[in-house]
Amino acid sequence: MIAQIAKELRRHAPFTSLGAATGIAIMSIILLYNAPPKISYTAFYIFHPLHIVLSALVTTAMYKLHTRGKLWMTILIGYTGSIGIATISDAIIPYIGAHLLGIKIPFIIPFIAKWWINPLAFIGIIVGYGRPTTKFPHAGHVLLSTWASLFNITQYQVTIAGWMFPFVFLFLFLAVWLPCCTSDIVYPLLFVKRD
Repeated sequence: MIAQIAKELRRHAPFTSLGAATGIAIMSIILLYNAPPKISYTAFYIFHPLHIVLSALVTTAMYKLHTRGKLWMTILIGYTGSIGIATISDAIIPYIGAHLLGIKIPFIIPFIAKWWINPLAFIGIIVGYGRPTTKFPHAGHVLLSTWASLFNITQYQVTIAGWMFPFVFLFLFLAVWLPCCTSDIVYPLLFVKRD
């Protein structure tokens, strides 16, 4: 299992790097044009919920493709794999990264702050259960997570200096690479019984 995880992480690193690069490009535009924080706030609450839907879809689909587990277990894995891990990816890691760079942002738990995010996980679970596919949704999941992580930082009136860009890139990469690959690939497979 460890070898498979390492293989998947290596395989996903280039696309995750591309996603983080798009995040830096978007951040550059936001800073260059001094975009109001409200735009980033709105973008966060568009991309994070979409991230939840795709994460639930892929996590559920991956589990369903590899087992004939009970429906309640599929729902539990789809929900915790999306809500829990997307919170780490889009809220906790950006918060830690921002604070390590001296950028003060409040700590939020999106699925608690906005109750309506929770039902979106069930939409992803239903789709993932009914049409289990993982390739396109996973790619979209990676990009949405990158942008949600970025907008979680830029939704506040913060100053991001040029020297911080490589570190923001690193935090965007880590916020997506480990949690998203974990939720989409590793997490659901932990519950698959080996023959």
